[in-house]
Amino acid sequence: MSTLTEAPPPLTPTAPETKPPRKRGRWTPYWLLLPGILWLVVFFAAPMVYQASTSVQTGSLEEGYKVTWHFVTYWDAVSEYWPQFLRSVAYAASATMLCLLLGYPLAYLIAFRAGRWRNLIMILVIAPFFTSFLIRTLAWKTILADGGPVVGALNTLHVLDVTSWLGWTSGDRVLATPLAVVCGLTYNFLPFMILPLYTSLERIDGRLHEAAGDLYAKPSTVFRKVTFPLSMPGVVSGTLLTFIPATGDYVNASLLGSADTGMIGNVIQSQFLRVLDYPTAAALSFVLMAAILAMVTFYIRKSGTEDLV
Repeated sequence: MSTLTEAPPPLTPTAPETKPPRKRGRWTPYWLLLPGILWLVVFFAAPMVYQASTSVQTGSLEEGYKVTWHFVTYWDAVSEYWPQFLRSVAYAASATMLCLLLGYPLAYLIAFRAGRWRNLIMILVIAPFFTSFLIRTLAWKTILADGGPVVGALNTLHVLDVTSWLGWTSGDRVLATPLAVVCGLTYNFLPFMILPLYTSLERIDGRLHEAAGDLYAKPSTVFRKVTFPLSMPGVVSGTLLTFIPATGDYVNASLLGSADTGMIGNVIQSQFLRVLDYPTAAALSFVLMAAILAMVTFYIRKSGTEDLV
């Protein structure tokens, strides 16, 4: 007997290995980012570097300034103007808290209760942006004028007695006091608080409130356990958008305050435009920026959320 073996199958030619085609448009995102990067370099990074070099210069406007790495300017600036630094933080923190207390109920109303009036209320919120910052601040000089209806109502309610005892007003006067500055800051930056809060509240799924109600949770419990924790990104964003510009503001303190209510922004403006001490002004700017950055970093870490609106 002979054993028959099957012949092996014929070899099929294998196609030569080809490299995967190159992805077209791989550099397109980078080209799209290029204008923004150039904008930041020209209008942010370059001025920052210039101001950093100015802060360590010595000299005068007549003789010229030279980079001598005079870091003592920072210490002199802080030791001389630390009251203005603390006053700026106190005014900004007070205005931020007032904006949060006033803005959260309004944002909640717009998000959950406004109905067909939502668009109208939103227009009223952003209406102050239709006029200049300066005009809005000057309007408060009329609102808080001596002998005006606001001051008269506060006197009738004996509110000014309490604020005078706290040092926020002076007798029967509101203008040229810390209270006037904080009122101006609160009014001017209130929309920056309301808009992030509204955006964050609007994202909350209404079924979560219904589920909490089905579990017999009281409205206060629903707000404490569901609404407010879910709106924390808006709270953090709103407080940052209010506190950061309010700390460096100088318009409200100039128009509504006095020499005793000057903020660090007023000092920087004076050093740049009146005293013409550019190194001190630059050093104050960097100290203010570093202080705000440290406070913001600490606040974000303690807030427990990085999902900013």
